[in-house]
Amino acid sequence: MAVPDHLVLATRDLDVGTAWLEQRLGIALAEGGRHHRMGTRNRLLHLGENFYLELIAIDPQAPPPGRPRWFGLDSPDALPADRPRLIHWVARSDDIGHEAAASAEALGDILPMERGDYRWCITVPPDGHLPGNGLVPTLIQWDVPFHPAARLPDAGCRLMKLEGFHPQPARIKLALASLGLGTRLDVHACAVDEAVQLVAYVRAPGGLIELD
Repeated sequence: MAVPDHLVLATRDLDVGTAWLEQRLGIALAEGGRHHRMGTRNRLLHLGENFYLELIAIDPQAPPPGRPRWFGLDSPDALPADRPRLIHWVARSDDIGHEAAASAEALGDILPMERGDYRWCITVPPDGHLPGNGLVPTLIQWDVPFHPAARLPDAGCRLMKLEGFHPQPARIKLALASLGLGTRLDVHACAVDEAVQLVAYVRAPGGLIELD
């Protein structure tokens, strides 16, 4: 079954978001790279064995990708102007076609991607939206014998807990269960007029940090 692979924090400006996150966690992020097919770029943080945090933004130097970007990044107004926002998480699969077909929530097309010497396949809805408003993970299948987290410096940060708030918690729980991830995200109900929220509790060198 699928297992958690990484967290996705989005920011309007990668440099501004990096400065905010580094100050909050008390550590330095590692350079990531550019995703030419999606017109985005990222920086990364090791969070444990085969698990990491991705800070991602639209790459202002990249040409428009000719399709909606992943993770809903074509709607930057949905992001705070002064800091990143935890918008999503990604789960790793060894058989992405089978897992995506079994999902109770539509995850989109399976697209091949590359960055440097990394090769992977990932689910991306045709309109780029976040499955389950961000609480149902995108699926990824790494097609190389190494994982990004193994190449990142270990700054002593670890994910302690991940929880979500949604006005239809039963729908989200069903989708997670269909992927074998029912115990990986604590899902709580929120009011219909409240924003869907994903919250991560990360142990950093200076203590427990909440990211939302």
